[in-house]
Amino acid sequence: MTGAPETDLVAIRAAVPSDATAIAGVHVASWRSAYAGILPNHSLTGLSIPRQAGYYGRLIGDGQIVRVAEARSGAPVSGLVVGFVTARRISRAVAAEGEIETLYVLDDWRERGIGRRLIQSAGAALKAAGCRSAFVWVLSENPNRWFYERLGGVRMMEGQVGVGGVAQPQTAYRWDPIEILAEAQA
Repeated sequence: MTGAPETDLVAIRAAVPSDATAIAGVHVASWRSAYAGILPNHSLTGLSIPRQAGYYGRLIGDGQIVRVAEARSGAPVSGLVVGFVTARRISRAVAAEGEIETLYVLDDWRERGIGRRLIQSAGAALKAAGCRSAFVWVLSENPNRWFYERLGGVRMMEGQVGVGGVAQPQTAYRWDPIEILAEAQA
């Protein structure tokens, strides 16, 4: 790497349709890494980059909030999508008006402030869409859930989600007002 600060090696930008396959690759790699030993093996081995690319392509095409972290020149692999976040305004707000749906960063790019920058970008986009608060569901066994607390997320409720036919405990974190998220400092 060069002498540039690591955060300068990554640009956060709105996703475009041609990013769908790269986003899917980050999704699959991140799930297989983060959820090994937590989720059933068949849920991880059955992940499909083409299927995930179709899903993310639809989100991008529908104008949903999808932001990517892309390695800039000077990084080991320029142009590589190394992380992403998706978010949406909730039409019938219960927990909050906006939701962070996904946030993933490739293992080799973690601990560099990329996740924080992605979530700030999503928070700013939700704020611009009129959301005054936001939340995220995180698998309770996810060893990285502390990240949301460090960004000012307040534990709000517990629930369950079915993954691979198995109920998984999950925890919701909330940012209210949304400025806590949009201006988060880890």
